[in-house]
Amino acid sequence: MLELGKRQTLRVLKKQDFGVYLAEDPKAKKEEQVLLPARQVPEGVEIGDKVEVFLYRDSQDRLIATVNEPKIEVGQTAVLRVKETTRIGAFLDWGLEKDLLLPFHEQTAKVQEGDEVLVALYVDKSSRLCATMKVYHYLQQDSPYAKGDMVTGRIYEISRNFGVFLAVDDKYSALIPHKDAQGTFVPGEKIQVRVVQVRADGKLTVSARQKAYLQMDADAEAILRAIREEEGVLSFDDKAAPELINAKFGMSKAAFKRAVGRLLKERKIRLADGQIYLNE
Repeated sequence: MLELGKRQTLRVLKKQDFGVYLAEDPKAKKEEQVLLPARQVPEGVEIGDKVEVFLYRDSQDRLIATVNEPKIEVGQTAVLRVKETTRIGAFLDWGLEKDLLLPFHEQTAKVQEGDEVLVALYVDKSSRLCATMKVYHYLQQDSPYAKGDMVTGRIYEISRNFGVFLAVDDKYSALIPHKDAQGTFVPGEKIQVRVVQVRADGKLTVSARQKAYLQMDADAEAILRAIREEEGVLSFDDKAAPELINAKFGMSKAAFKRAVGRLLKERKIRLADGQIYLNE
């Protein structure tokens, strides 16, 4: 069976000036054969020889074989570069002569020429190969990581209900839950995260923040830096609304209060009139 979007080892059935016809079965019917163009045929290939090829559709929408190796196959994920954007979507470089289409309706964020995007490859309703940025169902669930590991994840989608979806190492399924998604996250961005749970289904629950006792130092420094930039006075204190704190520092109210407490204990700041003042 000829499989669109996958590499296969096929046998040479007949040779023509314009190429060779390949199939799995030596007795294959015409519709079960595929052409490998002459410029792609390895030197010295004879009838009966086996050739490893990838099957896709050419510019005239015909099934065609190539000995070139694509950067992605059906069901896989990969990071590909945007070569061009058009009225119907973006075209990606996937290592073959004909660029790969990423339709507008399969984009989770606007892409531009030169961007590198994480995509999966699928066969659409018209039996054409297309890319999608909606990679959730294509990511692997068998990562080698354990609780406490620091890993690198690429953000591919942000949900108001669930949180920030990431692909760890561009292939493993991970999520920063909504309640922990403090700060600004951008689709396509690569960030360092900490594994807080390996779920029963193999998916990772991660956090963009370090363990509390480590994160507190970084948070305290961020607060001090902000106060200095605002000439020694922060216009709100640790009683401010969580939304205000998150918008300013990308941290939860609890984390903000811990860091402010640390700075008060070290006598680096003081609170007065609903504001925070620098003691330096």
